[in-house]
Amino acid sequence: MSAYLDEKLEPIFQDVLHRNPGEQEFHQAVHEVLETLGPVLVKHPEFVDSRIIQRICEPERQIIFRVPWQDDNGEIQINRAFRVEFNSALGPYKGGMRFHPSVYLGIIKFLGFEQIFKNALTGLPIGGGKGGSDFDPKGRSDSEIMRFCQSLMTELYRHLGEYTDVPAGDIGVSQREIGYLFGQYKRITNRYESGVLTGKGLGWGGSCARTEATGYGTVFFVQEMLKARGESLDGRKMVVSGSGNVAIYAIQKAQQLGAHVIACSDSSGILVDEEGLDLDRIRRIKEVERRRISDYADEKPNARYVQDGNVWRVPCDVALPCATQNELNGQDAKYLVENGCRAVAEGANMPTTPEGAQVFREAGIAYGPGKAANAGGVATSALEMQQNASRDSWSFEHTENRLEQIMVNIHRDCFETAETFGSPGNYVVGANIAAFLRVARAMEAQGLI
Repeated sequence: MSAYLDEKLEPIFQDVLHRNPGEQEFHQAVHEVLETLGPVLVKHPEFVDSRIIQRICEPERQIIFRVPWQDDNGEIQINRAFRVEFNSALGPYKGGMRFHPSVYLGIIKFLGFEQIFKNALTGLPIGGGKGGSDFDPKGRSDSEIMRFCQSLMTELYRHLGEYTDVPAGDIGVSQREIGYLFGQYKRITNRYESGVLTGKGLGWGGSCARTEATGYGTVFFVQEMLKARGESLDGRKMVVSGSGNVAIYAIQKAQQLGAHVIACSDSSGILVDEEGLDLDRIRRIKEVERRRISDYADEKPNARYVQDGNVWRVPCDVALPCATQNELNGQDAKYLVENGCRAVAEGANMPTTPEGAQVFREAGIAYGPGKAANAGGVATSALEMQQNASRDSWSFEHTENRLEQIMVNIHRDCFETAETFGSPGNYVVGANIAAFLRVARAMEAQGLI
């Protein structure tokens, strides 16, 4: 976090450090936004007087609670859960629930802070929030996951509502977990309040294209970045980190648009197939058989799996980090630039370190930050809320078309805002300022609350 902060913003950041000790991911997310806001304060000094930035950096509400549950052996387990309701200036809090051992308050606050700006960029009436637990669903039976979800919702339900806070899925929380959470919410409240959770099954209020939305949206965004440079995805060599939901559907849409996707990864290593990844094979291995992507190379001799390999060392034209935060560092960014990478779009939340982002900026490649490039997931969640509110159901094609238009609009807003504030082509500046202005103006209009 070495980038210079405006003299009006440095004391704000120091206060964030003081008030939130040890929460490194949150500090990083706040600094990344603050370092772009200096020009905004010049044009809008009223935001200084009303202390808008300080208010945005402080969550409206932070909920922490224990989740006791019983495993299949009859032993009692205790986990910790969080819900950070960060900002409701634009609408009800909206953001996913993450189940992973790495979850602690700082992770949830970083994700919730990012969510404020990501949600604002969609142009839809949703505020920012995030939640999760240090519960690890890996290796747990369906019954254990159900009992955990029911215990968690028994406390969390009192803080939710379709006009208050609307969770969705994230890492470790898929349609199965959403189903158990929704069932317990319905049981406790005696209300079939479809809009209180998104990511539901298609047979009971879910939205077509929601599963695909984050990956698809990331590819739509990188396609727009290339268009702005007179280029296209057709024939471009692409690598994608991860092999979960976001990565799989990013690969699918990229292939549909003509890209040649040659590599992906998991926590153990990387898979490279110069002939082009066989997506059906990956989906069978990961989604049906629940195996590792190393098995792909066992099945296809021309592919290779590199244990503990680095996907960013594979030469490519386009790179999509779709795994987790801070997975792409400064050295990784240098590998990509030196090997001719033309564009990077973040399918994960804050996957590039500040050093990596600086390398991309200095190299002049198209770099789409997560709050813009992966906003397709939450945008489609908001579309699911619309369908639930109107008791309606849309086709896959209609929802995908809406998603694509939202991503085109996000790109336009980021591109034009960056130019307006003197940083043409800088999508980080464009995304942060465009989103901040929407939230700040709503906060000003609603008074000191």
